[in-house]
Amino acid sequence: MKAYVFPGQGAQFVGMGKELYEQGGESKALFDQANAILGFPITEIMFSGTDEQLKETKVTQPAIFLHSVISAKSLGTDFKPDMVAGHSLGEFSALVAAGAMNFEDGLKLVSARAMAMQKACEAVKSTMAAILGLDDEVVEKVCAEVDGVVVAANYNCPGQLVISGATPAVEEACAKLTEAGAKRALILPVGGAFHSPLMEPAREELAAAIAATEIKAPICPIYQNVDAKPVTDPATIKENLIAQLTAPVRWTQTMQQMLADGADHVTEVGPGKVLQGLFKKVDRALEVTGV
Repeated sequence: MKAYVFPGQGAQFVGMGKELYEQGGESKALFDQANAILGFPITEIMFSGTDEQLKETKVTQPAIFLHSVISAKSLGTDFKPDMVAGHSLGEFSALVAAGAMNFEDGLKLVSARAMAMQKACEAVKSTMAAILGLDDEVVEKVCAEVDGVVVAANYNCPGQLVISGATPAVEEACAKLTEAGAKRALILPVGGAFHSPLMEPAREELAAAIAATEIKAPICPIYQNVDAKPVTDPATIKENLIAQLTAPVRWTQTMQQMLADGADHVTEVGPGKVLQGLFKKVDRALEVTGV
């Protein structure tokens, strides 16, 4: 069974999407449409901007979404997924690629999500940190013992979990997790505490936009971040999308569930190779490719 997976924030690079644009046809038309929808020339930043410009949340999220969705569309009739999933932001790319949402609605939601997250980041001094080499249960337990907001946010693969929260609480958790035997506890260069309770204002802001967006049954099950289960029901997809901003990304569990459900070939659609690497950590023999 073929699984197609879509990356999240952090996979961006200058020059991304330029080849797709230069192919002309539908790819070029969609990029041009995106410039009009967003109200700024995102293609210029993607193709020839600076790393700093591309790192801005309001640019990064739509840029990765565009690269991923247009890459999937460029496959034409070869895009025949038996299952899809996306890491955080990538869940929106997966939904559009699988026909649950149209391109314009998906891009508008991603842009609204980026702006709402940016605002929430500016409201409280917050951050995220990657914890390597500890069992998930140990990380969860230490976070629960720290005063202040700090939670498990991204279950990336066994032995790699990202925590998220208020900066002092994350720093304290890092110190305690290092004592508990973590190989590394590394503060990440991110704008704020994604996938934590500190994103509640963004969740509230985005909830209305998601509720007003038409979502149809996708062409195959989507494994959503919130519970790592396969879903095709539009109402459930909406609920999970709204919950996603403050809930952890259960990517380890998503990969394990996809493999248990018969995935034997995984294709990463979009910039970078992060998700291919994470799947290989779960099953070294798995066939993985990228688009």
